Amino acid sequence: MSVRELVVLGTASQVPTRHRNHNGYLLRWDGEGILFDPGEGTQRQMLRAGVAAHDLNRICVTHFHGDHSLGLAGVIQRINLDRVPHEITAHYPRSGQRFFDRLRYATAYRETVALTEAPVDADGPVAATAAYRLETRRLSHPVESFGYRLVEPDGRRMLPGRLAAHGIKGPDVGRIQREGGLGGVSLEEVSEVRRGQRFAFVMDTRLCDGVHALAEGCDLLVIESTFLDEDEALAVEHGHLTAGQAARVARDAGVRHLVLTHFSQRYSDPEEFERQARAAGFEGELTVAHDLARIPVPKRR
Repeated sequence: MSVRELVVLGTASQVPTRHRNHNGYLLRWDGEGILFDPGEGTQRQMLRAGVAAHDLNRICVTHFHGDHSLGLAGVIQRINLDRVPHEITAHYPRSGQRFFDRLRYATAYRETVALTEAPVDADGPVAATAAYRLETRRLSHPVESFGYRLVEPDGRRMLPGRLAAHGIKGPDVGRIQREGGLGGVSLEEVSEVRRGQRFAFVMDTRLCDGVHALAEGCDLLVIESTFLDEDEALAVEHGHLTAGQAARVARDAGVRHLVLTHFSQRYSDPEEFERQARAAGFEGELTVAHDLARIPVPKRR
């Protein structure tokens, strides 16, 4: 059975706390696993969450600040120690190649796995499979940073009433799907568009065009909200978002489920992030992330 869910491995920003590990997020998308921003301690958080190295197919790094990338060394070595039998692809800003190289070869170990490096240096698609297209958009942060967006291709939903009206049944249903028409009846006449699902991952950034492009029409949006609204000046200075800013982006983009994360250690009440997000007018499903949470991608409408 296909599973589409986000497994939250860590939710702290620059400084971890007793209750929040550095960043780490695994998106399970049917039979694939995409690990985003493995910060320090990710390997242990994977163990606690029941995530194995064999579950990984891609690693996506938004930028090379430590809380988003220091876990790469341990994760890559674990992939090799466990002799993962399939290829794993790593995406990261090309401008940080020297950091990726240092982390990949931080210590001595035996390489046993094909790890493909696929650095990013521009907006647009970076990978395509039968199940999804992975895209990037440049963000606004003191170091080069990219957000990621996963888009499932649109499909078609067959309409039993229309099929019956045209006398199409049994093997002919599959035939009209494959061939696009049957006996003068087009596929469009007996089906409707089934919109593909959309997921986006937006970390350290100020408000910019890339944030809005990534969030547009998402079923599940994972977005940083490092600061509360009263500290917006700090957010702008350091290249981050507030809870209210993130919520307004989600509201305007028509996001169905908003996940706020990457919280500064200066705040002790996580419920205040939810209050400010609601005050900003976001009315969809909302989660203030905590470590080891499991968040399903919303079911299709």
